[in-house]
Amino acid sequence: MNDRKIAVTEDELHAYVDGELPVERRPDVEAWLAAHPDEAERVQSWRTMAEMLHARYDGIAHEPVPARLELERLERRPRQWLYGAAAAALVAFVAGGTAGWVAHGAANAPSTFQSLTADALDAHRLYVVEVRHPVEVGGNERDHLQAWLTRRCGWTVLAPNLEASGLKLVGGRLLPGPNGPASFLMYEGTSGERYTIYTAKTDNGATQMRYAKADKDGALFWAERGVGYVVSGGNDRDRLTKVAQAVYDQAEKNGS
Repeated sequence: MNDRKIAVTEDELHAYVDGELPVERRPDVEAWLAAHPDEAERVQSWRTMAEMLHARYDGIAHEPVPARLELERLERRPRQWLYGAAAAALVAFVAGGTAGWVAHGAANAPSTFQSLTADALDAHRLYVVEVRHPVEVGGNERDHLQAWLTRRCGWTVLAPNLEASGLKLVGGRLLPGPNGPASFLMYEGTSGERYTIYTAKTDNGATQMRYAKADKDGALFWAERGVGYVVSGGNDRDRLTKVAQAVYDQAEKNGS
């Protein structure tokens, strides 16, 4: 790796930003960046985004992975989910439903809302801090990502196009849900803000949209055709609602 003729790879650039690049390779990468100003600017944008994410989320970045997100649980028998005080604390943040564009279907059972929203916010807060490994499959493989998650989850998983909302698909991963697997998609804006879409099986056929807020993050939940959707993001509720509406509209259009 200390041969200066070896081309600098994308992984090395990420490792350089993360402080994980071998010491002997660092001068070569810095020399290469000095000779490639466009790439140096891109690397600096990664560093800036990383600093923003750590400034916001360092308080939770090193928390242990919640038991409900351990991947090996995907193969186990579905569990009865007991949330106790954590669920009670979350539901205390509920601020009501968003009327209009999703005001159809039966009223949602609080337990379903609590469990899926708690899972989604846990996953959101766990992975949005990641700079190098936020997802399993990158957004440049959208077709493969959709097909893989659809096959594993058992319903059509759509990675909506949110460019009109200023968001680009980062990618996605498979997670455990309350009744089996769940899909998790991540999007990123030009200023580094991230939104996630979590979907999992639910006993409810359809529900109205409901909003919850925990710390600095908000989430909007609804259910369609036995699948629960949770769109999570920052504390700007208007912005979150617009993103969630775009997700909902595309899911309806594609029958997802």
